[in-house]
Amino acid sequence: MVRRGRDFDEDDVRVRANPRGSRPRSKIRPAQEDAADAMVLAVDRGRYTCLVQSGEREGAEVTAMKARELGRKGVVVGDRVSLVGDMRGGPDSLARVVRVQPRQHVLRRTADDTDPVERVLVANADQLVIVTALADPEPRPRMIDRCLVAALEAGLSTVLCLTKADLADPGALLAAYEPIGVTVVVTERTGDLTELRRELAGKMSILVGHSGVGKSTLVNALIPGADRVTGVVNDVTGRGRHTSTSAVALRLPETDEFAGGWVIDTPGVRSFGLAHVSPDAVVAAFPDLAAITAECPRGCTHMADAPDCKLDETEGVDPARLDSLRRLLTALTAGD
Repeated sequence: MVRRGRDFDEDDVRVRANPRGSRPRSKIRPAQEDAADAMVLAVDRGRYTCLVQSGEREGAEVTAMKARELGRKGVVVGDRVSLVGDMRGGPDSLARVVRVQPRQHVLRRTADDTDPVERVLVANADQLVIVTALADPEPRPRMIDRCLVAALEAGLSTVLCLTKADLADPGALLAAYEPIGVTVVVTERTGDLTELRRELAGKMSILVGHSGVGKSTLVNALIPGADRVTGVVNDVTGRGRHTSTSAVALRLPETDEFAGGWVIDTPGVRSFGLAHVSPDAVVAAFPDLAAITAECPRGCTHMADAPDCKLDETEGVDPARLDSLRRLLTALTAGD
């Protein structure tokens, strides 16, 4: 029977479910207790290459994406993460990163000394290897000092690797950095890397430096089959051309003489902003001098021109240590 308009009742009205979902949203998420542990080896446009470190797929490299529940939380090379999903490791498989484990160390930098936005470069490394060419391109000590400040803030030990010693004498840089406790390794093109290999053994090391200083060349020599692209220095500008476009972690081979380890090759940098580092953090890295600065006047900069600075009035202060502290404090504000 066809009803007229005035005869319609509630039985003639079709009630549709909420198109956005009939159940209320919940902040409760699955525990993902069966997730596998993994380490992030590389990051490329929202895809993460991960080395599985537990479960049936231990030792496999898989590609993963970040789970929605992680929100804006960043994932970087060196992160320890938890994975679920398809971990076959084939070209058509895609796992999910559902957790990022607490980080032990984080290397950060900013675009410049006024930029409030910190950029996390690498997580959970043990040491920072500052790669500097002795020539072609010319060394930039202020850049070295800035990297040292960033390493101090991150709690990383440091190694200064001087490359291309066949082109220039390393004496000046050795004299500047060895007295202040920085481990210095000198290498030549196609030369022996035993000393450097000894410093890298059993550790996760970040290689950082200007383009053209030889980071990728070192990686290729240390890790057969790494096939990192190498470049040349521009004859006009004296600067290298970027060849590494993103950070990548590579496993060092284990030998009878040396334990394994990891090296993280990073893109060449032309600046290392330190807006995230405070002068107090630099002073605290020198415990012997920090105890003396506690007696300084309020607001003392601890620089050579600071009036009544106790560092200049106290006997027995190591001149090399004091010079190092002041050089690093200067690096917080000086351009490189």
